[in-house]
Amino acid sequence: MKLSFFGAACGVLAGGVVLSIGAACGKEAGSGQTTAGSAAPFRVEVVATNLRVPWSILFTPDGRLLFAERPGRVRVIEKGKLREEPLLTLADVDTTLKLGLMGITLHPQFQRNHWLYLAYAYREGGGQRVRVVRYRETRGGGLAERTVIMEKIPAATNHAGCRLRFGPDGKLYITTGDADRPELAQRLDSLAGKTLRLNEDGTVPKDNPFTGRTGARPEIWSYGHRNAQGLDWQPRTGRMFQSEHGPNGGDEVNIVERGGNYGWPVARHQLSRPGMESPLLEYTPSIAPASGMFYRGSAFPQFRGNFLVGCLRGECILRVQLVGKRVVSQERLLEKKYGRIREVTEAPDGTIYFSTSQHDPPEGRPRPEYDQILRLIPEKQEQK
Repeated sequence: MKLSFFGAACGVLAGGVVLSIGAACGKEAGSGQTTAGSAAPFRVEVVATNLRVPWSILFTPDGRLLFAERPGRVRVIEKGKLREEPLLTLADVDTTLKLGLMGITLHPQFQRNHWLYLAYAYREGGGQRVRVVRYRETRGGGLAERTVIMEKIPAATNHAGCRLRFGPDGKLYITTGDADRPELAQRLDSLAGKTLRLNEDGTVPKDNPFTGRTGARPEIWSYGHRNAQGLDWQPRTGRMFQSEHGPNGGDEVNIVERGGNYGWPVARHQLSRPGMESPLLEYTPSIAPASGMFYRGSAFPQFRGNFLVGCLRGECILRVQLVGKRVVSQERLLEKKYGRIREVTEAPDGTIYFSTSQHDPPEGRPRPEYDQILRLIPEKQEQK
């Protein structure tokens, strides 16, 4: 499958400066996609289909692709083929509306300890919560030694966060939603609307910003978030970037710092308040950013160091070109071609994998082939 197109992008920088990339400026090309911004021709290849919301995708050191499927399944693609049997099926997952199995990540020393971490929704006392668990992959290819890392994180059908990542410091970071109770995001005695930071075993690092503060949860790294689902660290600078869902627009890309207050629900859209951090970028109307990752590979040299965001309502991969904290340009890849795009991740060979999320009531529009995992493969332009 070969595509060529370009979508406009418009964001608002911190301080209210509007950055607009304007109207379409690409051209149809038989060799794939070319744009004035990226000049990166590629083709799109289907990796797996007939899935159910592949929420997170990762690669193991031995080259397998693992993904978390919302109904509670951890599945494996090996040598290009989807295994019929899941690696694991959770029995206690709550799949109400947009809840289910969401985050998945590997320990940085996975080759040594074989630890895999999951974040998923469950029910407790009539309410919805999020639990983070750790498993060890066995030599036989199963998951064993289940260990609860953290639980009782407030959740709701639309606002559950659940992105898991190990940072450059070796700590586990977890994004949480505001659980449809916006006021909780500003409360330091609640885990809702936060970024959490833990040791690998679930204990709290001594250098967390609110450790020892009376009434505050020591797990908190940052607060004032509505529902952040994209999380990665900028190469070379080590800055944490997050993409976050806003209310009726007001979607954000934030640079998140230790102990920072990101405003929700007091400051939103282009509003700002003293002591609260303004977003690097803000999007109205909504693009619904569901993921975020920095591209580090060599397959697409034009993308190196760019922040790529999977967009649900925007139905695209948003590419943000940066120099440090400065936004240089933006473009929308694959716009309106594959429906709602959730996860975006980089393979060991530098190709870019992404997943669709059409089984999202009520916004999704399922078709027979959905959901899918696909990938972008670079395509050389023909010599003239």
